[in-house]
Amino acid sequence: MSAVTSGTPEARRVWWPPGMGPDELPDGLVVADEHGRVVCFNAAAERMTATAAADVLGRPLDKALPLEDLEGRRWWQLTDPYGGLATRVRQPERNLLLPGGREFLVSARYVRDRPTGPVQRVVVCLRDTEARRRTERSHAELIATVAHELRSPLTSVKGFTATLLAKWERFTDDQKRLMLETVDADADRVTRLIAELLDISRIDSGRLEVRRQPVDMGAAVGRHIQAYVAAGLPADRFLLRIGQPLPALWADPDKVDQVLSNLIENAVRHGEGTVTIDVTSAASPREGEDTGTSVTVSDEGAGIPEESMNRVFTRFWRGSKRGGTGLGLYIVKGIVEAHGGVITVGRAPQGGAQFRFTLPVAAPAYLS
Repeated sequence: MSAVTSGTPEARRVWWPPGMGPDELPDGLVVADEHGRVVCFNAAAERMTATAAADVLGRPLDKALPLEDLEGRRWWQLTDPYGGLATRVRQPERNLLLPGGREFLVSARYVRDRPTGPVQRVVVCLRDTEARRRTERSHAELIATVAHELRSPLTSVKGFTATLLAKWERFTDDQKRLMLETVDADADRVTRLIAELLDISRIDSGRLEVRRQPVDMGAAVGRHIQAYVAAGLPADRFLLRIGQPLPALWADPDKVDQVLSNLIENAVRHGEGTVTIDVTSAASPREGEDTGTSVTVSDEGAGIPEESMNRVFTRFWRGSKRGGTGLGLYIVKGIVEAHGGVITVGRAPQGGAQFRFTLPVAAPAYLS
């Protein structure tokens, strides 16, 4: 079986590699000849349309594939590939329906011997809409979540500022300070949410930039622990263990801090007992490097249910305890992978949750 493309007669027929054919394509492929009769109906098309190739080969294209648009109009009558505009070479992808309401993304290519010549082949591609629907649902959920998360702090900011402006003289200095501190905290919350959205946009588009510098991972973890202790948590809530020697790590210090902040905060807020952080050398996840730096954050709480392990790094996962946007671990995974690293989740020896990420040392070539 050969694939058919437009161009000169010599270039129009492209042979499949030995042992391969249209059945290896992931999308549905339907080809009709110059008379509008189906000459190719691959395995994906059979699966998607629930129709056997033997039942449609040789039949008219409009009978074998009776597509309709979303308004119920017959697509082949509208587009008229064999009798329509002689300059037309394709139909762009669009949502179309088969009898029974099965929806597909359909595109078509008109193959001609020469420009404005008669159509020699009509090549139709069918794609399942489910993946696109999942993406659209994910975007809709993101918009709904962001709108909800923004509404609460902005309502508070608006309420307090309006009250202060209208009745400034009626409040004591302590009351004013409390209101302004609340406004400041809510403004920080909005800023964090916007930063998360920007990170998600860059991760999804593959544009998350990593500015590598030397990073002392042990010192970075120590700073986070000191901040929690300064905020009132007992020092014995944390156990930091640093294995020596550690390789010289080159990473983005701000993004490493973002990863550490999220993982340690999750252990403090959702875990119990001692939060243990182990910093050790490990096998590099990057091919061609021998060593990397590994950080393991574990707690002694109830841990993450086994059935939820595979959803931890997806958007909006919050576990059994509500709160936050559920975007933090999704961003953490994106940052780690942007460094060429890997992150895993499991059960700690004490029974709680255990997160472990490993970064390649990524030293510049001039240091090699």
